[in-house]
Amino acid sequence: MNSKTGRIEKLRNQSLQAIPELSIERARLLTEFYKTGAAQKYSAPVHRAMAFKYIMENKTICINPGELIIGERGPGPALTPTYPEVCCHSLEDLKILNTRNKIPFKINDETYKLSKEYVIPFWSGRSLRDKIFLELDQDWKDAYDAGIFTEFMEQRAPGHTCGGESLWKKGMLDYQEDIDNSIKKLNHSNDKLALEKREELKAMKIASEAIIIFAKRHAVLAHKLANKESVATRKEELLRIAEICEYVPAYAPRDIWESLQHYWFIHLGVITEYNTWDAFNPGRLDQHLLPFYNKLTTDSSIRKEFAEELLQAFWIKFNNQPAPPKVGITAEESATYTDFCNINIGGLKKDGSDAVNEVSYLLLDTIENMRILQPSSNVQISEKTPDKFLKRALEIVKTGFGQPSVFNTDAIIEELTRQGKKLVDARNGGASGCVEAGAFGTEAYILTGYFNMVKILEITLNNGVDPRTGKLIGLHTGDPTEFKSFEELFNAFSEQFRFFVDIKVKGNLIIEKMWSDYLPCPFLSLLIDDCIKNGKDYNSGGARYNTSYIQMVGIGSLVDSLAAIKYHVYKNQTIQMEEFLRHLKENFEHGEKLKRDLIFKTPKYGNDDDYTDELLPQIFLLAHGSVDGRANMRGGQYHINFLPTTVHVYFGKVTGATPDGRSAFKPLSEGISPVQGVDIKGPTAVLKSASKLDHLNTGGTLLNQKFSPNLLGDEKGIESLVYLIRTYFSMGGHHIQFNVVDAKILHSAQKHPETYRDLVVRVAGYSDYFINLGKNLQDEIIKRTEHSGF
Repeated sequence: MNSKTGRIEKLRNQSLQAIPELSIERARLLTEFYKTGAAQKYSAPVHRAMAFKYIMENKTICINPGELIIGERGPGPALTPTYPEVCCHSLEDLKILNTRNKIPFKINDETYKLSKEYVIPFWSGRSLRDKIFLELDQDWKDAYDAGIFTEFMEQRAPGHTCGGESLWKKGMLDYQEDIDNSIKKLNHSNDKLALEKREELKAMKIASEAIIIFAKRHAVLAHKLANKESVATRKEELLRIAEICEYVPAYAPRDIWESLQHYWFIHLGVITEYNTWDAFNPGRLDQHLLPFYNKLTTDSSIRKEFAEELLQAFWIKFNNQPAPPKVGITAEESATYTDFCNINIGGLKKDGSDAVNEVSYLLLDTIENMRILQPSSNVQISEKTPDKFLKRALEIVKTGFGQPSVFNTDAIIEELTRQGKKLVDARNGGASGCVEAGAFGTEAYILTGYFNMVKILEITLNNGVDPRTGKLIGLHTGDPTEFKSFEELFNAFSEQFRFFVDIKVKGNLIIEKMWSDYLPCPFLSLLIDDCIKNGKDYNSGGARYNTSYIQMVGIGSLVDSLAAIKYHVYKNQTIQMEEFLRHLKENFEHGEKLKRDLIFKTPKYGNDDDYTDELLPQIFLLAHGSVDGRANMRGGQYHINFLPTTVHVYFGKVTGATPDGRSAFKPLSEGISPVQGVDIKGPTAVLKSASKLDHLNTGGTLLNQKFSPNLLGDEKGIESLVYLIRTYFSMGGHHIQFNVVDAKILHSAQKHPETYRDLVVRVAGYSDYFINLGKNLQDEIIKRTEHSGF
């Protein structure tokens, strides 16, 4: 483990100590632009590109003392912009953001005043969120309000994607040449969309010019600072920074410093254009950086030291960017400052050979040294990956940091090729956000929202009625007390499930069309193959591949609930359905024995028990068959994945007591993990249960495990964990991640948060500070089974 320089220590401390604050600047500039009437004068893509350019020409730029990589999304570290064209926060929202205990954003007087007097009056009724809720049908609104599903794109923009090879090999002037060539090839005589394509291509060119202007403004500032600098070494650095900003991203980068700055300007462009969900990320960073790393001096010690400091500086830039503020249900989905940028390391090359290289290990060193939440990171492990690399990653995992997570490269490639991607594009892909698979640089894969599988069972057991509100929102699928068999119950559940999927997909088709019509994203479209070639926006199906995902939540709770009904009502007949439902309605108030039996004397998923586990593929086939292959608005298809972020806590809040013995309004299971605390036969049994789900027909599954620190305290423990991971991946598992922390410490941190400010835990597909989590989520993590042996 290498150390951090004094420069990096100062920048890291600045990042960690920065207080997240709302910046009104972007909203003010955007409103200024729209007040010119440009939206009425120009096409949607062109006026969006012009708005982007206006922001990049006028936003405050920042070079922090000592920085090597420069640029911020807001006026400074942790100053977070808002996006009123997407979601215009109300004054009440601002008060909530300023005062809530968890994930607050400071709101100063100027921000409040400008919001009240300038931004909100203009954008009220104009934001896409306002338009979405006016447009959607009542059955969608009823299901949304009930907690059947959520909607990602009502407060955030589409953009769940990663940079590919071309981003690192091309400058904006190269993209402009591609745009000009595409315009020349338009056939206005035979292509009725030629004019629309030309407008989109014009918009992309304007957007590319905007980011060049933005970079050159930094060059001017760097020159000014250099002229004032009295320390010779820093003066030289600033002059080099100015030179870099004059060159990239206009031209393709030539060395490692230029490559990181080149990417960072592009990253800022993407997340300034919109608050894209899961931001944007560089994808397989070790592969992209290797050619630049190899160009460094032949003195290996100097080469590594210089590259390491640049990477550490690069890491800090991500951590300076809290995710844009969320309120309401969207805040419940992902209650975190983390923007979900996920660096992929390892995997396979285009030719199918092992891709681990010297930079792969350098990135692991950076993760270990920096120990900051952003960016997130993962290692891609294939059958060809050397154990040495996996062991090095697990040496970091065992420290309790929660990073990196571990992905099955071979599974991801098979998942993507099954979805119709070419093999070479699949090999160039990986995972982003939490666990979601995508073909990097060639695919627009958009998350549409979470789906509460357990709530649908509750609706089924109440014949279409939501017992929390008494409102009929589902189908009349029959009185469950009259079902003669478990098969009848499951058929009714299946009918309800498909009914709500239909509502969800219909709503998403409307929302995707609205994004395409009203808020195209010409800058992001530049970067994803084949938007320029097709003359189409990222939001309109311009990419080579166009996927929409629905994220299934609570499968562990659902499996156990169905198994409990099958076991007690139909198999052993220890209780009648009528009495069972009464106890659920009363939240087991007079059914303590039943609750104990359901928890302790009923087969549970996660213990390699076929009685419960045989339900897993049955449920999977229902979910997969209801969603997979359905057409989206962008010429692609819908698929499913299994991840919760923090929504399993929210979904629990809207779901009453469940047949597995869970009390009303408590969290559901997360990812494909077992219900918290019920997996009592060790981690191997968990993996055997989880492997019975068809991971390869999803776009990603998330599995959490918690280990006692003592278990990984020596080389034998690490080797055992390597074997465990390899075995799970040989059975088709997609992903696994670990919390290595003592539950006693977590309990103590709940009681004395002031002494555990640096305690990091793995939540779902990301790590976070334990004290930043809500109590329900803290309790859920504490309750996860802590394995002390293999």
